[in-house]
Amino acid sequence: MSAQGFDSATLISAGYALTSEEIQQKGLKAPEDAAQYALRLGDDALILSQRLAWWISRAPELEEDIALGNVALDLLGHARVLLTYAGSAWGKTEDDLAYFREEEEFRCIHLVQMPNGDFGQTIARQLLFSAYAYELYSRLAAESSDETLAAIAGKVAKEVEYHLDHAEQWFLRLGIGTEEANRRLQAGLDYMWPYVEELFEDEELHDRLEGVAVRPSSLRENVMRTIEDICERSGITIPDVPQAVCGGRRGEHREYLGPTLAEMQELARKHPGVTW
Repeated sequence: MSAQGFDSATLISAGYALTSEEIQQKGLKAPEDAAQYALRLGDDALILSQRLAWWISRAPELEEDIALGNVALDLLGHARVLLTYAGSAWGKTEDDLAYFREEEEFRCIHLVQMPNGDFGQTIARQLLFSAYAYELYSRLAAESSDETLAAIAGKVAKEVEYHLDHAEQWFLRLGIGTEEANRRLQAGLDYMWPYVEELFEDEELHDRLEGVAVRPSSLRENVMRTIEDICERSGITIPDVPQAVCGGRRGEHREYLGPTLAEMQELARKHPGVTW
């Protein structure tokens, strides 16, 4: 089937990637609950993209500078298409949702908001999120009855598989490297671990989206198995620390999100509607 007609299974099997422009051109419109779900996933990708982009020109080596930049660009692409689909329910564009919402209107989890810290802390956050995202999007691509979400997830899953492999290789390199590298990676994982539980929190929204969304709690077993296996092979201990009280999906955020949004939104708000 050609790209002119939209059939998710055909397009995914052919390696076709649905873009934000095509969502607009085809007039695809998300139902309200599906839009809210896409908004959550898009916000996760958008904020983590902003965090990782900070490493451009700051990474410990040139190759990694490029690698983290590419991961950030992948995540930005995920955010674009997910926010475009979400916005289709409300007559809003991806830019409207990215640049002209207030902090409490964002629905991202706390993990993606957390500071980069040193390189070990960034890699710890990346492993946790990538293990979760790979399981989530793989399931969403295979199981969602929403053809648009399934098509989006099919491409995203392939890219986050690379993100997971990238984080795993750095875990192994740092964990079984020098004593100092191991110490910093362990400290980074200890810092990020209190925000893991939020990845698996179900909402009433998931009850209403049975067969469309993936219930987060159903991801826990496979995600934790992946993380535990990589940590064991890297000589890193799973932290035994209390979980933080989180509410990112409800718009309740840490103090770190506001400054990130201020930097990201400044130009668009100062010159609304400008093109160049």
